Amino acid sequence: MSVNSFGARSDLAVGDRHYEIYRLDAVPGARELPYSLKILLENLLRHEDDLHVTADDIRTLAAWKPSDEPHHEIAYAPARVIMQDFTGVPCIVDLATMREAMASLGGDPEKINPLSPAQMVIDHSVIAEKFGTPDALRENTDIEYGRNRERYQFLRWGQKTFDDFKVVPPGTGIVHQVNIEHLAQVVYSRTVGGVLQAFPDTCVGTDSHTTMVNGLGVVGWGVGGIEAECAMLGQPVSMLIPRVVGFKLSGQLDSGVTATDLVLTITQMLREHGVVGKFVEFFGSGVAEVPLANRATIGNMSPEYGSTIAVFPVDQKTIDYLRLTGRSEEQIELVEGYARAQGLWHDPDHEASYSEYLELDLATVRASIAGPKRPQDRILLDQAKDVFQQEVPAYVSDETAPMSTTIDGHEVTLDNGAVGIAAITSCTNTSNPSVMVAAGLVAKRAVEKGLDRKPWVKTTLAPGSQVVTDYLDKAGLIEPLAALDFDIVGYGCTTCIGNSGPLIPEVSKAAQDNDLAITSVLSGNRNFEGRINPDVKMNYLASPPLVVAYALAGSMNFDLAHDSLGTDRDGKEVYLADLWPTPAEVDEVIANSIDPQMYRDSYADVFTGDARWQSLDTPSGKLFDWNAESTYVRRPPYFEGMTMTPDPVQDIAGARVLLRLGDSVTTDHISPAGAIKADSPAGRYLTEHGVRPLAFNSYGSRRGNHEVMVRGTFANVRLRNQLAPGTEGGFTRDFTKSDAPVETVYDASLNYRAAGTPLVVLAGKEYGSGSSRDWAAKGTMLLGIRAVIAESFERIHRSNLIGMGVLPLQFPQGHSADTLGLSGAESFDITGLDALNHGEIPDTVHVTATSADGKVTQFDADVRIDTQGESHYYINGGIMQYVLRNLARA
Repeated sequence: MSVNSFGARSDLAVGDRHYEIYRLDAVPGARELPYSLKILLENLLRHEDDLHVTADDIRTLAAWKPSDEPHHEIAYAPARVIMQDFTGVPCIVDLATMREAMASLGGDPEKINPLSPAQMVIDHSVIAEKFGTPDALRENTDIEYGRNRERYQFLRWGQKTFDDFKVVPPGTGIVHQVNIEHLAQVVYSRTVGGVLQAFPDTCVGTDSHTTMVNGLGVVGWGVGGIEAECAMLGQPVSMLIPRVVGFKLSGQLDSGVTATDLVLTITQMLREHGVVGKFVEFFGSGVAEVPLANRATIGNMSPEYGSTIAVFPVDQKTIDYLRLTGRSEEQIELVEGYARAQGLWHDPDHEASYSEYLELDLATVRASIAGPKRPQDRILLDQAKDVFQQEVPAYVSDETAPMSTTIDGHEVTLDNGAVGIAAITSCTNTSNPSVMVAAGLVAKRAVEKGLDRKPWVKTTLAPGSQVVTDYLDKAGLIEPLAALDFDIVGYGCTTCIGNSGPLIPEVSKAAQDNDLAITSVLSGNRNFEGRINPDVKMNYLASPPLVVAYALAGSMNFDLAHDSLGTDRDGKEVYLADLWPTPAEVDEVIANSIDPQMYRDSYADVFTGDARWQSLDTPSGKLFDWNAESTYVRRPPYFEGMTMTPDPVQDIAGARVLLRLGDSVTTDHISPAGAIKADSPAGRYLTEHGVRPLAFNSYGSRRGNHEVMVRGTFANVRLRNQLAPGTEGGFTRDFTKSDAPVETVYDASLNYRAAGTPLVVLAGKEYGSGSSRDWAAKGTMLLGIRAVIAESFERIHRSNLIGMGVLPLQFPQGHSADTLGLSGAESFDITGLDALNHGEIPDTVHVTATSADGKVTQFDADVRIDTQGESHYYINGGIMQYVLRNLARA
């Protein structure tokens, strides 16, 4: 029960039901707050307990000023936690391990149980192995279950054992699309202490693109799996009251401009402005011109421009979408009634106060793609060919030459820019009927004119939910897509997360033998180096209809605005403009093909699963029966030797540098992802355990096995460790040996551990940007890395490092490893950490770097433990240890 210092507890009648709510207008100043901060304010009112949340916290938030820099820490308690299986499996593995650790500490294991509703959607495991056949979906699903049976059995055990934990089985859809189409409530209702409460639906998720739900007006963002576990266990998320960027929209999109073009424009604008760690909130008359699906697309890309959230307020478009997607009328009435009562309904004439402002006239947006390696690198479509020609020399050598080969009976010549993958994939766009229908119409007209994909292009379609298939089928668009070999390969993320499967063999050979710059075009949200496929050097983000167009063109060295795609059956040249549908044509198809019953039918038994899921044999018991022979699910070592009292924090002495890295090192570079190479440390481990290379599966599917994951940490094929110049991938120099030879990162870490030597990482700007991968922090810790010293950190990864007991430090403003003359061959001492043992967070610690010739470099590094909550986590050796000790004492 809330302390209710402000008398905010009240009653809301909607229809014939009454709900307890906490009225925002009870707090002076609340009306002028941005929408997102109102959501946080309600959260504090409802959870005021004089322990985690005080009346002073509420007053401070209500008195927020746009000029305020983040300084006041609050405890935010999300309504629910949502996970995907790559990041979710380790969460459940950790919870199962915590149950055993709780028993070892003399506590009740069943205290380790979700106290907040937790939902998992299994969407990251299907790989597009098969394509271009009507049987691709069935064959890929069979392969998925064959490879992941152990994981799925474990998750079925968790579904049956943990309270308030629900699993959406494989083959249903992508987590974020399932979230907006079914799981998200916008306004949540739940009986608390015998009283029916209504409050904003808020969430944290183990995927950075959790922000897709921001399009519905739901405040939610990605956190590491470590933080998600603690949220499930009732621990609030510690955060500083953020700055809020207001983004004013006006006008409307021109004909031929898609939601993808809009989101790439906004991504570029916000990345250039600088919004890392801030809330972004859209307002203005143009909001009403942005359909809900487009809003979700914009929210989805929040991690790509660095903001914590990118939220749209609740309005009539929200209501229309809830009705379209089959939500009950009772729920729809609750959403509108609550939003209006709480001042959360969008009023285009009312402008809240914001810390910073941007503005976009939607009419100025132009057709665009992004690439070849970052989502913010937007390229106007009519300039794409020229930009490609300017950039490709950086990806090839002077000896690179075209290669002639035969593919499916066709004599072809492969050259730089050849599109090896054209994939309609990822929640970013497959949730959006306008671009999916547009893709189908482009395909339909191409087939009618006699065009086909180029023989070297692997074409795949991975809808974000089964509803997409339903409306494309009803519209008669499945057949023309399949005629271009865009057959459905699975209901999951596939290509966007690196599960693209192999290229056509001849294309793969050309990439490897001739060093060709093979490209991919995908309707995703991420195109980082090495992410999509190891044989693909340049990756481009594009709308689904443009993905179809590039499959027809077959090359990035092609001007879609002016070059002919081929000739029709009468010998007439065909251009993209001849295939592109008008907005009215797209709208007509949508109106005639989509209805609420489709969503109701699709999600009627969403947690039940098919016969495969139901037939899985699962262990029983409150403690998991670990299989010592498993190569998928193993008990991690985080709690070995743990006692009720943590050891005091000590300075770091005699540390060596494991990696010296540059700018924009992403969690894709750090965390194991994609395929496992046979000659890698992880591949050797699997081989030693009797796993054949064809059964290696992906790193993501083996996230429940710490032995595989630690061996794949910092092993991305595009990682460049400046300690080992001339190499790419997981290599470093081993200073435990006199000649400091180049070794794999993992093998070197074993030698350092045997010598008792702690490790550090030196890095540049934006360290840890990208997906919120907990293994980027877990693997870092398991390698023996005690501290990371970077020029700047991405928000989630910084907090994840602390959550695993790794110290994030920042070079002094304006300095870097380069300006300080650090080669990485020095020995490092870090002093001044003792203050943490006395309840203080030091602003800086002193770093002394000593080279082999005796040269000493000293500087004060900023301590990036930003809140007292984070301090508690670090002192305890990590967030899981902190939670476990507290629950054991309770």
